[in-house]
Amino acid sequence: MRKDATRFGFDSLKLELEEKLFGQHLATEVILKALTGFKNNKNPKKPLTLSLHGWAGTGKNFVSQIVAENLHSKGLKSNFVHLFVSTLHFPHEHQIKLYQDQLQGWIRGNVSACASSVFIFDEMDKLHPGVIDAIKPFLDYYEEVDGVSYRKAIFIFLSNAGGDLITKIALDFWRAGRKREDIQLKDLEPVLSVGVFNNKHSGLWHSGLIDRNLIDYFIPFLPLEYRHVKMCVRAEMRARGSAIDEDIVTRVAEEMTFFPKSEKIYSDKGCKTVQSRLDFH
Repeated sequence: MRKDATRFGFDSLKLELEEKLFGQHLATEVILKALTGFKNNKNPKKPLTLSLHGWAGTGKNFVSQIVAENLHSKGLKSNFVHLFVSTLHFPHEHQIKLYQDQLQGWIRGNVSACASSVFIFDEMDKLHPGVIDAIKPFLDYYEEVDGVSYRKAIFIFLSNAGGDLITKIALDFWRAGRKREDIQLKDLEPVLSVGVFNNKHSGLWHSGLIDRNLIDYFIPFLPLEYRHVKMCVRAEMRARGSAIDEDIVTRVAEEMTFFPKSEKIYSDKGCKTVQSRLDFH
């Protein structure tokens, strides 16, 4: 076996998500369940396909990084983990056919080299509609496609699309005096899949991936509250080896802007600018 070994530990993934991901009880629960079920299945019927949705700074990229590290020892640096960024890898609308061919060839080659390859597609909301449908045959319930089995591969889509729908439901709960932790997947997933399918800016607009039910989970990332931003600041301080200074934690959190205008509950950038803001303190 090559040095860059495949590995999966439920406990280490659980611990990492609980310690480093804030305010995302749904994402933590669903990702743990999905990955554990998939990795424990010796003969999955199709690849695992997850679609992560929510505003910027809520933890989607962070989670995909944690997942990659728990599947392959080198994480995003692994030869078996592949990150595509829509605006970087598929920028031109007039080259959709070329991108589709490249994508198919790239995925086929990598899964041939490692059956449990991981493919992460970032900025799905900026992907030209139609590009992603090129990979539909690989996500379907086929034993093999042209002699290659894709059933042990994992595909993860990251998208801001659906962020407004997620916020609306979170806000409805808050206004009704219900706890954020009471929001369940069934409150969000159906709305999300329909919303993303009908959203021209989702990369999955009218996609066969949704039509054919090839996405196993639509995972909502909730907007972050003031208390979660403070958790992010503390975690960043710990990561830097600094002592936790609650005055600085409060100052950084208070520099963030919050919405909606009347209630100011949710950070509009999530925890995205925490690192750069901490540099000033």
